[in-house]
Amino acid sequence: MARSARLSVVACVLLFVSSLWGVQNKNKNANENSLPADQPASESIDLNMYQQIRDEGFHHPHIMEYASALFDGIGPRLTGSPNMKRANEWTLAQLAAMGCSNVHLEDWGEFGMGWQQRNTWIRMVSPDTAIFIAQATPWSPATNGAITASAVAVNVKEEKDFDQYKGKLAGKIVFLGEIRIPKPATAPLFTRYDDKELTDIFQYAWTDDDLGKQHVLPLDAMEAAFNKQIDLRVKAAKFLADEKALAVIVPGYDSGGTLNDDTGSSLGWFVYLRDHASPLPVATIALENFGRVSRLLTANVPVTIEMNEDTVFTGDHEHGFDTIAEIPGTDPKLKEQVVMVGGHLDSWIAGTGATDDGAGAIIAMEVMRILATLHAQPRRTIRVGLWSGEEQGLFGSTGYVKAHFGSFPYSTTPEQLKVPEFIRKPAGPLTLKPEHKLISAYYNIDNGGGKIRGIYAQENNAIVPIFEQWIAPLKDLDVTTISARLTGSTDHMPFDEVGIPGFQFIQDPLDYETRSAHTNMDVYERLIPADLEQAAVVEAIFVYNTAMRDQMMPRKPLPHPELYEQQRKPLSNVMPGAVLETKADDTGKDNPDKK
Repeated sequence: MARSARLSVVACVLLFVSSLWGVQNKNKNANENSLPADQPASESIDLNMYQQIRDEGFHHPHIMEYASALFDGIGPRLTGSPNMKRANEWTLAQLAAMGCSNVHLEDWGEFGMGWQQRNTWIRMVSPDTAIFIAQATPWSPATNGAITASAVAVNVKEEKDFDQYKGKLAGKIVFLGEIRIPKPATAPLFTRYDDKELTDIFQYAWTDDDLGKQHVLPLDAMEAAFNKQIDLRVKAAKFLADEKALAVIVPGYDSGGTLNDDTGSSLGWFVYLRDHASPLPVATIALENFGRVSRLLTANVPVTIEMNEDTVFTGDHEHGFDTIAEIPGTDPKLKEQVVMVGGHLDSWIAGTGATDDGAGAIIAMEVMRILATLHAQPRRTIRVGLWSGEEQGLFGSTGYVKAHFGSFPYSTTPEQLKVPEFIRKPAGPLTLKPEHKLISAYYNIDNGGGKIRGIYAQENNAIVPIFEQWIAPLKDLDVTTISARLTGSTDHMPFDEVGIPGFQFIQDPLDYETRSAHTNMDVYERLIPADLEQAAVVEAIFVYNTAMRDQMMPRKPLPHPELYEQQRKPLSNVMPGAVLETKADDTGKDNPDKK
């Protein structure tokens, strides 16, 4: 899910309250969530197991077999779709075959409509013929066969702009959006972190720019972006349908034939719900194709478009499922405790979801295969979770955390109910479940298929010296950086938000941000086998070390989401000489407004 370019359309997910704690009940909650103070100064590291994991992962890898089976054999895995169901079933079978136990699916609840794209094509018929790079947007209705109609350009930046198009759109194919000329590429599309960049990631800084790079935005900023952009698209959808337009075509975000196709392209966020379904067929086309048609229309040249969207809905009340499996713990005193590893199995539809986040899912599977093949005897149980619904709001991992570990209520004010749950502000204290005290840590990969260069400690400074010792024998694999910073926007966040150590690894960017995520280029060919093998080896070592420690991983104090609003209120009476506002009381007299 993580794409910094998507922050403005709310496709990145939240910085919630991972570092919040209040004064009330602080000692009680700290005692509940903290481990004993006897964390060792030196970690007990089994270098023999390090070598066994390296040997299996590098000399007998099977991760590219998983890659081709999932991405080529099954394809894109939109939440609620038939392909998502196939992926759940396939991962169950593979985890069982490698020797995992307690292999099962967990239902996290009703999601919405099942949907799949069977075919989409768009071409210009006149004044010239041209074949366009095109995809249906997720949950778009079909055109019910090929349609041919005149194109019309519509550019709406605010609600009053609708007026100029009234009575002009009936029977037309609407090109919705403005012409964008992409800037020349002045930097490589494919990169790896150099020493300076890793040093920058290591340095703890707190600026807006750093937050963006870390895929973290405050809730207020995400709510504002949602209300401004998504709400306008919903109103545009209703207007275009009322004006009896035939279909809508929007431009992809990127250039060079790379076609983005996610919620930012749809006419609304909740289009997967029947009550919010798109009233018109919607497709996205390459930026260059969109630009050509738009320029012709601007020059008053009539343009005729032929298109066919063949999509099908497979149910209105589909449920979402997570794939779960375990390697049982062996220590009589510790086997009830759990270490978790995972990634999200769902994807968008334009490609096959290879890097977002199929790579993270198959790396987690390879971690389990390596440890199972080595007949590892972990002291704690090692559990894998392959989530669905991540792209729509972390539904799978959030549902799992709620069911097993804890949760807190969200605001239910009328304004807050208009935005997705992952953007809503917290409104109450944590409620913890008995399993909360039994999970040591959760490890996640969701920044593409690049090799691991380190890990974000998620502001858990007590864990930094532990990780530093773990990576010392991995420097030859280019694992060098432990950053105390937060990172957000993926499935470690629900764990972190309820006080469980949850971590995302630092990965080489490759071309994940520039060409891959959420696009038609998110396919097998974007993967580098050596990087995936390295990531699986490193993650397996982190998971194994966590499972073998005498102590659970140190925790931050429990967050206090019930104090979210209170802690952000401006201080009273700070400015010397400030005149307090006044208000009239019931008697009509003015009284100072006590702040």
